[in-house]
Amino acid sequence: MSLELPRMGHDATICPDGLTAAAALERNTYDCLLVDLDMPGMSGIEVIARAKQLSPDTEAVVLTGKSSVETAIAALRHGAFDYLTKPYKLLELETVLERVASKRELTLKYRALKRQLERVEGTSQLIGNSPQIDRVRKLISKVAPTDSTALILGETGTGKELAARAVHDQSPRVDMPFVAINCGGLPESLIESELFGHRRGAFTGADEHRMGLFEVANGGTLFLDEIGELPKAMQAKLLRFLESGEIRRVGENESFTVDVRVVCATHRNLEEMVAEGEFREDLMFRINTFEVHLPPLRQRIEDVPTLARHLLRRFRPALRPDDIAFAPDSIKILEEHCWPGNVRELANVIEHAAILCDEGPIMPEHLPSRFGARRRLPSQFKLVGSQTLREIELQVIQQVLERHNGNKPRAAEELGISLKTLYNKLNQVNSLEQSA
Repeated sequence: MSLELPRMGHDATICPDGLTAAAALERNTYDCLLVDLDMPGMSGIEVIARAKQLSPDTEAVVLTGKSSVETAIAALRHGAFDYLTKPYKLLELETVLERVASKRELTLKYRALKRQLERVEGTSQLIGNSPQIDRVRKLISKVAPTDSTALILGETGTGKELAARAVHDQSPRVDMPFVAINCGGLPESLIESELFGHRRGAFTGADEHRMGLFEVANGGTLFLDEIGELPKAMQAKLLRFLESGEIRRVGENESFTVDVRVVCATHRNLEEMVAEGEFREDLMFRINTFEVHLPPLRQRIEDVPTLARHLLRRFRPALRPDDIAFAPDSIKILEEHCWPGNVRELANVIEHAAILCDEGPIMPEHLPSRFGARRRLPSQFKLVGSQTLREIELQVIQQVLERHNGNKPRAAEELGISLKTLYNKLNQVNSLEQSA
């Protein structure tokens, strides 16, 4: 076995008895356990029971010279995958191990699909006909067939995960898992376990072995959203994987190889983060092999009507192609908005309108109330001479503040930006005035 298993392409740990096997299971996780029934110190069935307790994903194949219905039933009852009677042919064992590998692959796919359903993922199609989105499509079509690490850049809400899924769907890995994680959405203490997995007892609360997302995504694509939020310690571990293809579970001593294509995304400026010591320079060079820049929605306003109709179909599945989805005034209002929250903001607005409008086209009164206030801006706004974009922006902010008697929360609501963003813009004004 020690000679033939490596020849078949397997890494094998040889144990002379059941107690040694149980100790090995405590230290590392294995895909398959080949176990005899009669062994000194600990029987094969006891070893299988211990393996299932430590790592439910480990499959067990019983090899025994005592062929009987009773022993077969006992082994299967304790979770054995299959049962071979000595003497057996190596070809029979190889066939069983191939079935174990197939089951594991199906398990990984199932878990990935379950994650996708939980996230209620939609189509990976990039909606719009603007030159900007056409360029994104062309870039994705170039990088998708390769195994290169891709970096997707863009403001929050521009659809970076959608672009990552498009990369996966157009790649040879399309039939394998696509797994996404937001690097800024988990506490620093948990992100290593989430990415790389852990063995039972590795830390407080680790009651069982757990597969990490790298392992779940084996053969497919792992999407690391907001890579700029990844802690420095995890940046080093990610760099090691990108260079070697190896990962190591928390609490284990041995590394193993996984075949995962990594796609990253961020809304932050990684070069500035490197200069400030917040991001590893070597990792930045490693992940930006191929960059895809997603344009903000305000730079492709011509796509707003198409996007709005596509989003409305989520809430009105029965919407037919020839149905009038939006009144002309509603489309005009949507096209005049600056969309600081990009496509995500548009989706929220369409959902709001769909809730208010039971049937028929979306009218202006179905849009959020802040849009009604904003429609008064064009009549009050006057362009004076040659003004920069910042000067125009500040002029609009001042007009809205005056209309609300300095009430910043109401002004932010009318402007369609967060209160924090409004304060940041006002602080920029104060800084410029002081420097002047």
